[in-house]
Amino acid sequence: MELTLYKVKQNNYSRGESSMTKVKLIEKMLLGGEWINKSETINVFNPETNQVIGTVPKGTSEDMKRAIQSTKEAKEKNDILPVHQRIDILQKASNLVDERSESFAKIIALEGVKTITEARAEVDRTARILQMSAEEARRINGKTISFDQVPGSENREGYYKYYPVGIIGAITAFNDPLNLVAHKVGPALAAGNYVIVKPTSKTPFSALHLADVLLEAGLPSNMLSIIIGGGSEIGEPLVNSPDIGMIAFTGGFKTGETIANQGGVTKFQMELGSNSPVIVAKDAKLKQAVSNSVSGAFAASGQNCNGVQRIYIHESIFEKYTEQFVEQTKQLTVGEKLSEDTDMGPLISEEAAQRIDSWVKEAKEAGADIQCGGERDAAYYFPTVLTNVPDGCKIVNEEVFGPVVSLFPVANFKEAIKKANGVNYGLQAGVFTQDIDKAHEAIDQLVVGGVIINDSSDYRIDAMPFGGRKGSGIGREGIKYAVETMSEKKVVSFNLAK
Repeated sequence: MELTLYKVKQNNYSRGESSMTKVKLIEKMLLGGEWINKSETINVFNPETNQVIGTVPKGTSEDMKRAIQSTKEAKEKNDILPVHQRIDILQKASNLVDERSESFAKIIALEGVKTITEARAEVDRTARILQMSAEEARRINGKTISFDQVPGSENREGYYKYYPVGIIGAITAFNDPLNLVAHKVGPALAAGNYVIVKPTSKTPFSALHLADVLLEAGLPSNMLSIIIGGGSEIGEPLVNSPDIGMIAFTGGFKTGETIANQGGVTKFQMELGSNSPVIVAKDAKLKQAVSNSVSGAFAASGQNCNGVQRIYIHESIFEKYTEQFVEQTKQLTVGEKLSEDTDMGPLISEEAAQRIDSWVKEAKEAGADIQCGGERDAAYYFPTVLTNVPDGCKIVNEEVFGPVVSLFPVANFKEAIKKANGVNYGLQAGVFTQDIDKAHEAIDQLVVGGVIINDSSDYRIDAMPFGGRKGSGIGREGIKYAVETMSEKKVVSFNLAK
């Protein structure tokens, strides 16, 4: 169907006049190499207006089982795609995403939570992910082993080499609807795997259009399926199938825990979100610490796994930092996603905004002060800064996944590290300091997957191993590291006659 997209100019917390552009959506799902329709469908809503923008087929348990069986048969028949073909396909797909960047960006912005500016950045990143996946396909090399390091093995020589895991089950979330799929599909194909993707039914169109690009680039159609539906309906047969060699999941902690319990002895890579801290030492460059942390807290309306949620500031600069942080937060433009002037769009649903509102109200009733924000309009929640939040509040201990940040004064650096470690999450942490000793103290003592010095927790490139500790997940993303995880080492040893 054709959709009307809007590009508007607006002021803070307001909406304005519109001009129109059109884009075409794929309203089918890809099952075992075939684009199919179903009589039962799922409505996809624009969270900004709560209007239906399109429909997709509603997959069933039988559809998922059929996709698994079809993929298994294709894998057994076709074996492993040669490396040169993987490189060629991924490179062509990268080029096609780049060529159609504006169309992809509008789809992301329409079905999801990102502004058009944020969506364009996501598309650019997706093209790079596919390019990097092509490059890593070239680098899947084994290594010789010195067997003669053990007495009695002097006449042995050998090596190990990599083989694909087989079939990867990928389950993705709404906040990066194109990028999260590319992060799983790109490395999986680079390693020679077959892939079945279950994107969230809230934002399925980005995944479907990426699949279309991969097929156009030459990917054998039976190597990729996109099945859309509820977690209990189609997620369980995917996770429980003995034919699935690995589950790659991005989503919430509770869902990840359920998947792990269901999957049994299966290979997992999970990114389960966070409650990311930032530490601001008394010697920090204040302007940098404020600006980077505001950006890190409110990008994608705070619906970002490594977004800033808690900030621990040395008490000697707390008042000045808070004043500047609140002032910059108030400058953010909240409004329609397709406006070039918008900094922050809506939450994924009105229910999500209501949940966040209830958490803020709980904190306020417990004694917290709202420095700015704390207001909801349908699915919008305005950027909110809290101080004096008691330790027991949900907003401190759980992942808010929204545009709310809490500021705390601390007496010293050790107290900041202790409080930063005080939740059951550990994805990334930001640390602002000019003291190299303090930087290394944080690096050594913060229980997280990444420590970002003089930037917010929200910094990431796809060439780094990205993942968390504690409730933030299992394993690491990042193209090179995902390719390794989605491969299996096989040892070869020759006993040579002498």
